[in-house]
Amino acid sequence: MVIALAARNGWSVYQLDVKSAFLHGELNEAVFIEQPQGYEKKGEEHKVYKLKKALYGLKQAPRAWYSRIEAYFIKEGFERCNCDHTLFIKTGDGGKILIVSLYVDDLIFTGNDESMFVKFKNSMKLEFDMTDLGKMKYFLGMEVLQNSEGIYISQRKYTKEVLERFGMEKSNSVKNPIVPGDRLTKNEGGVKVDATKYKQLVGSLMYLTATRPDLIDYAGDVDDRKSTSGYVFLLSEGAVAWSSKKQPVVTLSTTEAEFVAAASCACQGVWMRRVLEKLGHSQGKCTTVLCDNNSTIKLSKNPVMHGRSKHIDVRFHFLRDLTREGVVELKHCGTQEQVADIMTKPLKLDVFLKLRELLGVSVVPRVN
Repeated sequence: MVIALAARNGWSVYQLDVKSAFLHGELNEAVFIEQPQGYEKKGEEHKVYKLKKALYGLKQAPRAWYSRIEAYFIKEGFERCNCDHTLFIKTGDGGKILIVSLYVDDLIFTGNDESMFVKFKNSMKLEFDMTDLGKMKYFLGMEVLQNSEGIYISQRKYTKEVLERFGMEKSNSVKNPIVPGDRLTKNEGGVKVDATKYKQLVGSLMYLTATRPDLIDYAGDVDDRKSTSGYVFLLSEGAVAWSSKKQPVVTLSTTEAEFVAAASCACQGVWMRRVLEKLGHSQGKCTTVLCDNNSTIKLSKNPVMHGRSKHIDVRFHFLRDLTREGVVELKHCGTQEQVADIMTKPLKLDVFLKLRELLGVSVVPRVN
């Protein structure tokens, strides 16, 4: 969302790195460690050290580091976002704003005032041992290109590494991740595979979907009959939040399945509204959720529990409360225009390519 807002407003995104971040953490409890091997004090080998500050390898280290940098941000006049504790915002006169997003020892920042940037960087360098990486180019395995057209994020290098790691670099390419008619089921009599390698493969693919939401494979579970919830949120012509997740309950109709999906979508929408409000983009009107099932829309507006819906878990009826309060409104859209279909079902190639384009997935321009 931060990158999308920056692209929308023509802001540049910059990156800083804290050297040896965990060594800056202050400990609030007594922690003792054995003397390092080869550095024992002669005659006192039985003694231990009491730590004054955090060290790498301590369970307390990440928390201690976060407490330290959070205290710094608060002292410098930043406000922490209550919905996301890694997001800090500082506002100034005349609508000036500085947004900082923190990920352990890496942080990115953007805003609309260069003088705030300079002051922030100088202050950080005085407080911590910092590396100024300039404009964000490579962050958490993602390549970033910022130009006059917008901001592109990709994982080209990471993708090649994954293909090479699992011996797929010479495999044939396909146009879409799964084709209509394919059904995945458990192969109870199949040959056992290396469980660790399988988990590594799946984890690698899941991380790849950070920039490629179109790769989330839909696989209707014919084994436990649970449906798949899917939603997509767009901001500045690109997807900023999405989900393709098996539902926690077995639904008895398409209407119920869509209702459960809409409820999870609404929860995400409420969280995003709160974050965007902190970023200076309040939404006075309700958030419109596009749904291609008329019965689900009627069910969301019906305050009366009747035979068709009384068995649906009460937590999903949170959607009705949001609809009644005017926070969320479900509106009908044609099936052909439902972008979230790319998250929930196998699609013909032409439909897949159309929806992928609507997600904001595009070819990254070559840098000369």
